[in-house]
Amino acid sequence: MTREVARPVDLRARVGEVELPNPVMTASGTAGHGLELAPYVDLGRLGAHVVKSMASFPWSGNPSPRVHGVGSGMLNAVGLQGPGVTAWLADDLPRLRDAGVRVVASIWGRSVAEYRAAAHALAATDGAVIAVEVNLSCPNLGGGHEMFAHDPVLAAQVVDATACCGRPRWAKLSAGTDRLVGVAAAVREAGAGAVTLVNTLRGMALDPSTGQPVLAVGGGGFSGRPIHPVAVRAVWDVHSAIPDLPIVGVGGVSSGWDAIELVLAGASAVQVGTASFADPRAAVRVLAEMVAWCRDHGVGDVGRLVGRAHRPGGV
Repeated sequence: MTREVARPVDLRARVGEVELPNPVMTASGTAGHGLELAPYVDLGRLGAHVVKSMASFPWSGNPSPRVHGVGSGMLNAVGLQGPGVTAWLADDLPRLRDAGVRVVASIWGRSVAEYRAAAHALAATDGAVIAVEVNLSCPNLGGGHEMFAHDPVLAAQVVDATACCGRPRWAKLSAGTDRLVGVAAAVREAGAGAVTLVNTLRGMALDPSTGQPVLAVGGGGFSGRPIHPVAVRAVWDVHSAIPDLPIVGVGGVSSGWDAIELVLAGASAVQVGTASFADPRAAVRVLAEMVAWCRDHGVGDVGRLVGRAHRPGGV
């Protein structure tokens, strides 16, 4: 009896100028600044590892409690805690490079000048940093600092200011605005090579014993499986309006089908985030399930699925 050989699946993905061996990445804020997931996952097997967002300076984040489970989702108000780009370059990036990890550095700031400073600090990095994700949409900074991703003009100013990083820039946007397509168009015009859709959504939970917010700062960012349909819609809308703008889909990805769904809606690659808290191996499992889905459906090239749902005839 002849044993059937599994059909190969071409997993290569392209996000603008960036070529990846496969379309699955970690999501910023969910896998640390370095090799925190290395005991569970060979990060070099993934398309890329997106590290937690960093400013040009160290930042302590918000007081505790700052993480809370809500049903199958999660609220967090960590508040962008991080060592700063300079310390990360000295301490974490060399280890990531030695481990053969393709790195996407994520940066944030409270002003255009602070974004520029973070980007400038990354300019001298080597080929281990393949792209810079410009986080325009964290809901947890507070202090009166509104999301840049809610304003096309401000978002474009930040993207333009970060060109000094010398890397392709992916603008991470929010679905919490009715101007998402306009913001995506603005950052593209300003030089973004792709957009990452979407970040967490604003949320809050109250403690039943006290009637007060469970998070120390009140509200936070809601993530996990429940926001997946929101992410699919955001990817769909932006791809419909700007079909040649590369998209990285993120939001509630916990299975291979979740990832395929984002690709069909228009994403060239995907990120796995909150699922990694429950299963640190989630990203590699999602990748394996994507391969299995493709084989089951006779798909030999994942890249041919990008935006396929916008065209009649199925996969």
